[in-house]
Amino acid sequence: MSDMHESAEPGRGDACFAVFTDCEEAAVAARFFRHPGTRVLTHASGRPWLIGRWSGAEITVARAGSTALAVVGWCPADRQRLERRAARMRDITELDALARTLPGSFHLVAAHDGQLRVQGSASGLRLVFHARIGGVHVAATSADLLATALGSRPDTGRLATRLLWPVPHPLYETSVWEGVEAVSPEDALIVSADGHRVRTSRWWRPPEPTRTLARGAPAVREALAEAVAIRTRPGGVVSCDLSGGLDSTSVCFLAARSTASVVAATWPGRDPADTDLAWARQAAEHLPKVDHVVWDADASALVYSDLLGIDDLLDEPTIGVMDRSRVLQHLPWLAERGSRVHLTGIGGDHVAWCSEAYYHRLLRTRPLFALRQLRGFRALWTWPLGATARALADARTYPAWLADSVRHLRAPMPASSVTGSLGWGMSPRLFPWMTAETERLARRALLDSAALAEPLHSDRGLHTDLELIRTCTRIIRQWERMATRAGLPMASPYLDDPRDRGVPRGPARRPRHAVAVQTAAHRGDARGRPGGVPAARQQGRGVDGRVGRTAPPPGRPDDPVDRLPAGEPGPGGRRRTAPARAAALRAGPARRDPLFDHRVRGVAARPGPRTPSRAHGQMTEDSRGGGQP
Repeated sequence: MSDMHESAEPGRGDACFAVFTDCEEAAVAARFFRHPGTRVLTHASGRPWLIGRWSGAEITVARAGSTALAVVGWCPADRQRLERRAARMRDITELDALARTLPGSFHLVAAHDGQLRVQGSASGLRLVFHARIGGVHVAATSADLLATALGSRPDTGRLATRLLWPVPHPLYETSVWEGVEAVSPEDALIVSADGHRVRTSRWWRPPEPTRTLARGAPAVREALAEAVAIRTRPGGVVSCDLSGGLDSTSVCFLAARSTASVVAATWPGRDPADTDLAWARQAAEHLPKVDHVVWDADASALVYSDLLGIDDLLDEPTIGVMDRSRVLQHLPWLAERGSRVHLTGIGGDHVAWCSEAYYHRLLRTRPLFALRQLRGFRALWTWPLGATARALADARTYPAWLADSVRHLRAPMPASSVTGSLGWGMSPRLFPWMTAETERLARRALLDSAALAEPLHSDRGLHTDLELIRTCTRIIRQWERMATRAGLPMASPYLDDPRDRGVPRGPARRPRHAVAVQTAAHRGDARGRPGGVPAARQQGRGVDGRVGRTAPPPGRPDDPVDRLPAGEPGPGGRRRTAPARAAALRAGPARRDPLFDHRVRGVAARPGPRTPSRAHGQMTEDSRGGGQP
């Protein structure tokens, strides 16, 4: 491990370790991973099984016969439950079913009859890598652990693909180190007893969109409540973002129902038209036992602050370094207040989002409904008729689309977002300052990947939604490492893996926007507060009857024209709230076409199209206030 790993004190959420088979060759390879401060778990033989750094509070180990299980991370499973499962296990692939029933965010490691099985999380927040070291395969939770043991360098071709904008699936899932391979989040890595062979087992598949919003919402509510409870159940002091947005406000109310003492933190926006602080204060009025802290907006770090001073150890490049100072600025102070973990609302929009790409399928299954809705989108996003028709007629497979994308690497950005919104995504581009060698390497990588690539789902909408989650978690996993080093572990409950209970994604009848899904999930709590969110906050209805912020609180001016999204949001640009866009459409004749009025009202509260910023990790709402990357 690097010097930084040796000197850093591990905290919950920053566990990093390598996993070894029970053989002599693996024991020899394990010597490369032993450093001062590392911990070791052994096989029954005494040979090393896990070597790395983790806190005692985040690991649960169980053994029964020839089986050993370890869960590292946020998971409510206790040792007794794992022991019972280990005692019944006859084949290592049986853990696929166990993994789907355990909520949380964690790594699951197993040794059974000499074989190893290692998996991360379906969201991609917990990853698995492997490499051949000393003749045997070694698994690890961070690519740089294996690279350090190998003494390997970054792979130039893989680095070139990370310069694409955006980086398409599956190229962002690879390791950037020579000799180190990545495991897809939906797969578990299985290593043979002698360590010479590896294979993968598909343990997770996205749930099909068979539930309606009304039937699926209770499962969403239950999953989020459980995810928050995993962090708050031990008690003590827990801090939360309270931006005034639905994501972080929901997490804060759920945390306040626990026995933990809660400190809620709000960073007001610098924009005079920003209403988040008013909503946060209104929510805080319903949380009398919560310590609400409001920071000085003018003291907020800016995007790119202290960029040249970043020295965090990362195992891959990340655009998240742009917002590092903004994300971490308040964590040391919250740690001084006694907080043991900081909960964010990041991921709420990601797991509830429904892409416009669903209309590609709906046009073929429910054409009249799709056409009515698409008229509204054309008016809202000014999609040209011809480009819209071509995007809907495009029947290319994902591999074909990926291969065709090499023709657009140096092309200008498209004038309209319709092709990317209704297709497999935006074709990647290279910035003008990139060299011809970078272009050659990127082209080769795209073509090689296209020969084997499969979409995350055959439906373009679900593929796009899953890709949005995966690109988000690639950033969050690095922020979690940074946060722990800054003194306070960070957790994002929305990105937990829920139990198998059918979280609705792309409901069967029609796509829904994030606010609709989250609002339905939060309805029904006692005291008139849906899911713990103040009823007053929920009563602002969007133009189509869905819940949204269409008007500011009394005394807070809100110019809807000023809140319209820019055509090309800059790095770190804030996404203007969807209800504000609806308000803009209602603002006057110059902004409303009577022909489209009714249809636009039906979709105006939906979030905007997938711009490059949102598709690839830019901050769309203040990260410290429950926004999303």
